[in-house]
Amino acid sequence: MILENQEGAYSAITQKLTYRRYTTKRSSKLPGFLRVSWHENKTQLSVSGSVRAQARPLVQTFTSWKAPVIWEGMFDFNLFDQRHAEENSSVALTVFAVGRYLDAYLKTFLTSAEQHFMLGLPVTYYVFTDSPEKVPNITLASQRNIKVIQVQKHARWQDISMMRMRTISEIIESEIRHKFRYVFCFDVDQEFKGRFGSEALGDSVALLHAHYYKLPKARFTYDRNPKSKAFMETGDFYYHAAIFGGLWQNVKHLVDACYLGIIEDKLNNVEALWHDESHLNKYFWIHKPSKLLSPEYCWDQSIWDKRDILVTRLVWAPKHYDTLRSG
Repeated sequence: MILENQEGAYSAITQKLTYRRYTTKRSSKLPGFLRVSWHENKTQLSVSGSVRAQARPLVQTFTSWKAPVIWEGMFDFNLFDQRHAEENSSVALTVFAVGRYLDAYLKTFLTSAEQHFMLGLPVTYYVFTDSPEKVPNITLASQRNIKVIQVQKHARWQDISMMRMRTISEIIESEIRHKFRYVFCFDVDQEFKGRFGSEALGDSVALLHAHYYKLPKARFTYDRNPKSKAFMETGDFYYHAAIFGGLWQNVKHLVDACYLGIIEDKLNNVEALWHDESHLNKYFWIHKPSKLLSPEYCWDQSIWDKRDILVTRLVWAPKHYDTLRSG
């Protein structure tokens, strides 16, 4: 049962996690980069350099709290690459390939990441799987590594999805925080198609969901159950849990908060509507992200209206849930 041995972890996270004060002390010199500090759930932001928001007049380029939404044409990406190289930025990427998802998606995900993800920066792929022996051998560029970590396969795919929050927190605490500045967390059923570079790095990074970014808030699928810790009556945007990232401190705070909400729900016999994604949306409603990635960074090619998408950076892989989530 998934609740087995969870009460101790719940208690430990409760003792460590506080929303009263959470501060990112180190600011960046990058153009269009944001310096963020959280205090009593209030966000103060300052933006340095010029952002060519006028280059994309038909899409939303800033949030109400002045966080940029990253679209093609808004930034000089070469400047980001240069400054991140100067600052010796490094990135840990986490991805879960459990059960049939490994055979169906992992090789394409990793090989395409090597062609497009954070090129020129040190990157380690942390692959979590129940079948380490089946992880494909991938040719890696200099300063790129893969670390395979065995995890338990839960009976329900919903539990696999939700429990990744605890696993990410544990690997950040034990290893990533000592080696990397940034963490990005991905679903495996995706394929990189274009540049996914240092312009995406930031203190706290969220992704606009491709199916919801044009819809009115009334149609956002937040969890509407008041008994759930993910309950929301309204919000800013609908975020996609397929990608999230930021400074390791902020990602750990996020996954700890989501895991805490998930376990509290389970103790109360409640499950959020969209599982970890519902809890992630609640988190970003309280703790505003400093940077939003546009749907260019995770596009569903079945969407007919592509007028806003000048560059496709990553796409959803074909979904075969009837076979992938059975057995």
